[in-house]
Amino acid sequence: MRYMKKLTLLSCLVLSGMVLFAQKPTGAELARWNQHAKQTTIIRDEWDIPHIYGKTDADAVFGLMYAQCEENFPQIEKNFLEMLGRRAEMEGPKVIYEDLMMQLIQDSAEAVKDFERSPIWFKELLIAHADGINYYLSKHPEVKPVVLKKFKPWYHLMWTDGSVSPTKSAGITEKHVEAFYGQQLYSNQNAVSINTTLPNQKSIFDQTNYDMDDKTLRGSNGFAIAPKHSKSGNAMLYINPHVPFYFRSEMHMVSEQGLNAYGAVTWGQFFIYQGFNENCGWMHTSGYADVADVYEEQTEKINNQLFYTYEKEKKKVGQRKINIQYVENGVLKSKAFDTYFTHHGPIVGMEKGKWLSLQENNRSLDALMECWTRTKSKSLADYTKAMELVANNSNNTVYADAAGNIAYWHGNFIPKRNPNFDYTMPVDGSTKATDWQGVHALNEIVQSINPSNGWLQNCNATPFTVAGDQSPKASNYPAYMAPDGENGRGLTAVALLNKVDKINLDELIALGYNKKLSAFDILLPRFIQQAKTAALAPRTKKAIDYLANWDHIADTNSIATSIAIEWASKWGATIPPANTEEAGTQIVLKYNRMDQEVAFETKIKLLEATLDQFEKWYGGWEIKWGAMNRFQRVAPGASFDDNLPSLAVNQASSKWGSLPSFESRRYPNTTKRYGYTGNSFVAAVEFGKRLNAKTIITGGQSRFAESKNFTDQAYGFVHGQFKTIHYYKEDVLANKKLAYHPGLER
Repeated sequence: MRYMKKLTLLSCLVLSGMVLFAQKPTGAELARWNQHAKQTTIIRDEWDIPHIYGKTDADAVFGLMYAQCEENFPQIEKNFLEMLGRRAEMEGPKVIYEDLMMQLIQDSAEAVKDFERSPIWFKELLIAHADGINYYLSKHPEVKPVVLKKFKPWYHLMWTDGSVSPTKSAGITEKHVEAFYGQQLYSNQNAVSINTTLPNQKSIFDQTNYDMDDKTLRGSNGFAIAPKHSKSGNAMLYINPHVPFYFRSEMHMVSEQGLNAYGAVTWGQFFIYQGFNENCGWMHTSGYADVADVYEEQTEKINNQLFYTYEKEKKKVGQRKINIQYVENGVLKSKAFDTYFTHHGPIVGMEKGKWLSLQENNRSLDALMECWTRTKSKSLADYTKAMELVANNSNNTVYADAAGNIAYWHGNFIPKRNPNFDYTMPVDGSTKATDWQGVHALNEIVQSINPSNGWLQNCNATPFTVAGDQSPKASNYPAYMAPDGENGRGLTAVALLNKVDKINLDELIALGYNKKLSAFDILLPRFIQQAKTAALAPRTKKAIDYLANWDHIADTNSIATSIAIEWASKWGATIPPANTEEAGTQIVLKYNRMDQEVAFETKIKLLEATLDQFEKWYGGWEIKWGAMNRFQRVAPGASFDDNLPSLAVNQASSKWGSLPSFESRRYPNTTKRYGYTGNSFVAAVEFGKRLNAKTIITGGQSRFAESKNFTDQAYGFVHGQFKTIHYYKEDVLANKKLAYHPGLER
């Protein structure tokens, strides 16, 4: 009754506070908001994790978005500005071409059409998504949106994948878009005459765009353990995404319509992206299956109209005017671009006299429906049915369930193509032989269901090692399905899992926190052997002795770890980056190139330069890894500071094969390295008669420095000491810190 009395007050506050709302809501909106608020309760536990209980799925979505806004509305707005192609309205002209590229790829008019044709049950979720955000803004006039004063129900259909890298562009970047369309920003001439006479430039695909060490190949890990390797006889799942710190939040959403999902949500989205319910769990790793292609178009101007050649016929080039707004010196300005497209997709660049079009599938109604539906799966059959929409373009999936099943799918949406063409480079757009030929059915893509070895793993690497010697065979699939190479984490995971007999949940966590740097198993042996007969300075010889006696495990007390990581980073920079995404995934190949192609003398010089830097920074070169590698959480907008408290971290960059990822670097005015990306939400889940799950999140649930939940999980995050989560209602209530309906002051 206490909450019902507060709710009556809430209804009055909603009505009286509308004058402060950026855009006055309609009567229908007010009615929906009040109904959702009445039917939704948010319970925050001792970790400040919100457990959202709604009568309907739409109520749960409404509450989820309200809770997200409480925690980080600014990031929600930023994320949607990116996916809408409207960042320049906040950040200025420097991102005009990123916005233009996004709007070329994702047409908001199509998103609106998808909203209108959505099934009624799904449309209700989309409306509740916008309602939850707008209602929050109406109740918190102190929160000032920079651009998006009111969210619309179709916005989520511009962002239908929760991945850290949801937009696939086949190597095209905003630089290529700027090179093609940029002259329109400064010229009043007809765009057709400008762009058809652009001079030939160096091929954009001959440039080194893919230093995957510094991109998503630092990646994510997922492990599934079958009952045969579990001490309890229950299947287990390890969920370990590697993303920028604080990229996602930990939340729990429940409804009376069968929803009870727990896990990580990407700011602004209405579904649990990495997580589990009582029956099954899902872990996504970013994959590199070919889902987007570039076509060379043969264009010409006839009677001042543009045509392109397709199957020896002239087809009219489509045109669309895109208006980009941007803020400059406090003034909102706009620029209209004349853009072009063929049946393959938008024109996004030019090389060797040919326009380049991009075919992709970066947003779709089916993709977002798939993301939602899988969270309510009760079995492998349910989960498979959701995935049979084959609309998700960026994720691999590691799966486990209460029936003891484990599964892996490499990608989801994969177009059928003629395997005689090399789609890692632009292909001829004038022939239908290069066209996509539909989409592969789910049962045609690379997958492994209940392999006899009893475990599965993926670490953003090849699917042909996911189950050890029981893995799928590359010869059974076209190359475009799985161009992914092997990386150091994949080597580490397979080596560890091959040794597993039976483990429990805590031992699975320990396996996931194994800090073996497998890269140095390749990089060091030959170098150390060569050093034995070389004339070296005493300091250099002593440093190499540290490396020779090291077990290649990152440790806070290890001097060798400090030397190896700082030195190898310089060493790796001598190998030119790959010029395609596919080649960039060959990380183990890069280790071998570093070992074999870099002269011993060069390695020695780089080692000595590293020791010189240590002496300059620290006054000596024998520095333990924990002295320089630190975790420090600072308030939004603040800077890392060597004089403020921080924790020594025994993890390292996963680029060297460490399973837990802690990417750190120095900042202006710091000599210590501070973590900024890597492990985020991590979970270990056991599916038995009663769900058992443990999780940890970077630092803590709150982004507000004055909160006790700002760093209450920091020690556990660093050392792999997870908390037991509250999944069942009785456990949530027993650990309740605060309970409220959306809209009531906390």
